[in-house]
Amino acid sequence: MLQPSREQNEQTPAAGGHVSGRAWTMLALATLGFAVNFWAWALLSPLGPRFKDTLHLTSFQQSLLVAVPVVVGSLGRVPVGALTDRFGGRVMFPLVSAATVVPVLYLGLAGHGSLTALLAGGFFLGIGGTAFAVGVPFVSAWFPPERRGLAIGIFGAGMGGTAISALTTVKLVDAHGTAGPFLISAGVLAVYAVMAAIVLRDAPGRTVPTEPLARRLAATLRLGVTWQASALYAVAFGGYVAFSVYLPTYLRTGYGLAQADAADRMAGFVLLAVAMRPLGGWLSDRFGPVDVLGGSLALVFAGAVTLAFTPGLVPVGTVAFLAMGAALGAGSGAVFALVALLAPANKVGSVTGVVGAAGGLGGFVPPLLMGSLYGTYGSYAIGLVLLSAVAAGALTFTGTGVRHAVGRRRPARQS
Repeated sequence: MLQPSREQNEQTPAAGGHVSGRAWTMLALATLGFAVNFWAWALLSPLGPRFKDTLHLTSFQQSLLVAVPVVVGSLGRVPVGALTDRFGGRVMFPLVSAATVVPVLYLGLAGHGSLTALLAGGFFLGIGGTAFAVGVPFVSAWFPPERRGLAIGIFGAGMGGTAISALTTVKLVDAHGTAGPFLISAGVLAVYAVMAAIVLRDAPGRTVPTEPLARRLAATLRLGVTWQASALYAVAFGGYVAFSVYLPTYLRTGYGLAQADAADRMAGFVLLAVAMRPLGGWLSDRFGPVDVLGGSLALVFAGAVTLAFTPGLVPVGTVAFLAMGAALGAGSGAVFALVALLAPANKVGSVTGVVGAAGGLGGFVPPLLMGSLYGTYGSYAIGLVLLSAVAAGALTFTGTGVRHAVGRRRPARQS
């Protein structure tokens, strides 16, 4: 059973295709919150090589260190997305941001002296990664269906918070000690939590589910779009997350780059992926998410095959990395254009939570696998061959099952 929100007497901003100025303001604030939380979520990644040296970690332990926040943030999106359907982004954005302050302060002040302490802090740092499941249903409710691909793509650009971490963390540690970037991030998170509590508003007319959480999640798992989008997001966003957390290690180990240089190059990869995500959503609004996903996955396949041969970093390796970054960003935007097209309005948060979890888990496995393979064989080639095979499988699935689902559901959606 659904009950209208207390603002049901107001006209829904998404009605009639019109987008209000307030909707754009809410989108901007949500994107800012996503970026700030993702900045905190990614603080350990640029420091992975440093902790490996100071704590004498193995390649697998270093990979585990940067992967733990990813998997926790991913799995946490499932309940957080369902809670956002129930309580709205106005409640959940300040709550998630404030909760993330605690592990950030712990890691900066006390939790970086041993692998155990870092893993414990990284576990709770994963809370920041759940902000994605808050923002998608929040933004989706403010925009009409024909503009949601662009809107969610713009919101998705908040994943550029990982670029802030890549560009600043090592430099701040060098200048101010290990606590520096963590204290600054905690302060920004606290300010945003207060601002969000004061300014954010849920879309008028938002439908609020009243069923128990378990029943809503069960209903979400019965939706075809949940599994289709999850599989594709595990490849697109999972690939982005995997490279964004492991690329500094990859470049340092495979190409002998200095830590700061590797972090800067990872930031370039991230920024390009971030810029392409809104473009992927906009192109999906115009041409359909299936075609955008197909083109993106084909480019990922080509880039992975090229990198498997370990080409020189300039120019072939750099071009391949950047092409994959652009494709993964555009593909991530297209997946949520697909969710906005096919998911029931009152289940967007729940679907987003499951799909977001799949994407994060897709980013959890590759760093561990790459670290293990490199430790065993001294090469990343096998891991990249596996990535190309996964991209090829996702491309085939997009052109068959997903295309059929969109063609079947679109007439009903339009009517």
